[in-house]
Amino acid sequence: MTEAAQRLLELLDIERIETDMFRGFVEQQPGRTRIFGGHVIAQALMAAYRTVPDRACHSLHAYFIRPGDPALPVVYLVDRARDGGSFTTRRVVAIQHGKQILNMSASFQIDERGWDYQHPMPAIDGPENHADQAGIRAIHADRVPDRVRQEFLRERPFDMREVEPRDPVDPVRADDRNSVWIRMQAAAGQSSEMQHCLLAYASDASLLGSSLRPHGLTWVKGNVMMASLDHAMWFHAPIRFEDWHLYSMDAPFTGGARGFNRGMIFDQSGRLVASVAQEGLMRPITR
Repeated sequence: MTEAAQRLLELLDIERIETDMFRGFVEQQPGRTRIFGGHVIAQALMAAYRTVPDRACHSLHAYFIRPGDPALPVVYLVDRARDGGSFTTRRVVAIQHGKQILNMSASFQIDERGWDYQHPMPAIDGPENHADQAGIRAIHADRVPDRVRQEFLRERPFDMREVEPRDPVDPVRADDRNSVWIRMQAAAGQSSEMQHCLLAYASDASLLGSSLRPHGLTWVKGNVMMASLDHAMWFHAPIRFEDWHLYSMDAPFTGGARGFNRGMIFDQSGRLVASVAQEGLMRPITR
C-alpha cells in the first residue's frame, strides 16, 4: 500500500463530533491553495453514510460554493431529510471559516431487483497496454514550470493509465472523448461504503480535463483557470475499486467560460458501475 493511499483511507475515516456533525481533515500539500473537490465529496458522502446504516447510496448531487482551505479541517453537518420505506435522503453541508464550501444531497436505497440494461463498455485495450500516468509525468517533469512541478509530480493515491495521453505540457487539439484505466489497490478489504467514497474521490480526477482537449489547453501552462462547479454521480452496482475500472469520458459542450463533462465507469468485466456528470469553470487567463 502506498503512503498516499494509506493516508487517503485515514482521511476518509472522518470523526464524529456530535450526532449529525462530523470533522474531516485534509492532507497538507506544499504549494496547494485549495482542497481537491473529490476529497470534499468523498468526506461528505462518508458523513451521510454514517447516518444511514442499512442501505447503499445510488446518487449524489453536489455544488462547490467556495474553494476549500487545505490548512483547516472541514466540518460536515448532516440533515436527515427523509427516512422512507425504500429510499433515504440526506443533505450534507461542508463548512469552513463559518461558511459553506459545498452542499450535497445524497439518496440511498434498499437492495431491490428490476430490469437490467446498460450501454456496452467501449472496445479499448486493457490497462496492461498503457503506460502509468505517474511514469509519464516523471518523464516530462523538467519541462513543467517550477510553480506547478510539485503538484504535477505529487503521488496520487490510485493508479491511472490514460488510453490516449496528450503531451502534458504542450498538447495539441484532440477529441474530447478520452478514457483512463484507474484502480486503488488499497481498496481491497474495505467496506462497501468506503468503496463508494473512494470511487467518488477518484471520479473528480481527469473529468474536467475532457473540456480542455478540443482547445489544446492544459492547467500546467497557467493560461486557464479551472475549478469544479458541481458534481453528480450515480452508483449502479457494487464497487471493488482494487480492480481496474475504465473511466470513459467526454465533453459535449464548452462555452460561457464553462465546460460540461460526462463519464461512465465500467469494471473490467464490462459492467457499468457508475455514471458521472460535472460542469467546471474554464476561464481564460490574460496577462
